[in-house]
Amino acid sequence: MKVLVTGFDPFGGERVNPAYEAVKALPDTLDGAQIYKRELPTAFARSAAALESYLCELQPDMVLCVGQAGGTPAVRVERVAINLADARIPDNDGAQPLDEPLRADGDAAYFSTLPVRAMVQAVRAAGLPCSVSYTAGTYVCNAALYNALYLAATRFPGLRAGFVHVPYLPAQVAGKDVLTPCMPLPAIVQSLTVALQAAIAGVEISDPAAGTLQ
Repeated sequence: MKVLVTGFDPFGGERVNPAYEAVKALPDTLDGAQIYKRELPTAFARSAAALESYLCELQPDMVLCVGQAGGTPAVRVERVAINLADARIPDNDGAQPLDEPLRADGDAAYFSTLPVRAMVQAVRAAGLPCSVSYTAGTYVCNAALYNALYLAATRFPGLRAGFVHVPYLPAQVAGKDVLTPCMPLPAIVQSLTVALQAAIAGVEISDPAAGTLQ
């Protein structure tokens, strides 16, 4: 099995993005799967093009995109992406789309095709906070998940796709509100690793508690 894992470059004035820092630290192989790690630009147009290029190059069986969600206290496994670009701040190319569809011919929304609840349960079993999220926002993170699922539906049959949001790193909260949550990089890496293991196994669970924050 080939697995593509992507993380974004820094944006919004940050010097680092915990998503790509964690992705870079993942093992090259995991439970028999080859892990390919790539960076995505935090830009609507370029991230879509880069993701499609990686999919064409690698022809993976699964793609997991990872992004930063500043202010969240836990890793969040995203359930759904919507066909909407509505940017609170400009992306790294200066684009700030408002109320625009990501794909004119795409569905209103696509659901993750990874075992979301199983991934959450696996992270919690490792002693780390995690929850299912029902909104990936309307910025470039949502766009990445939407584009991955759109491409899976239209160009790459059999491709499974999903998205995980991770908290700030401790260094990022210096100068922010004292209650701003963060997570050390090793904990983020461990969370992604066990979530990936559950995704690679591909077996979903029906535990309703896995859909709530603990």
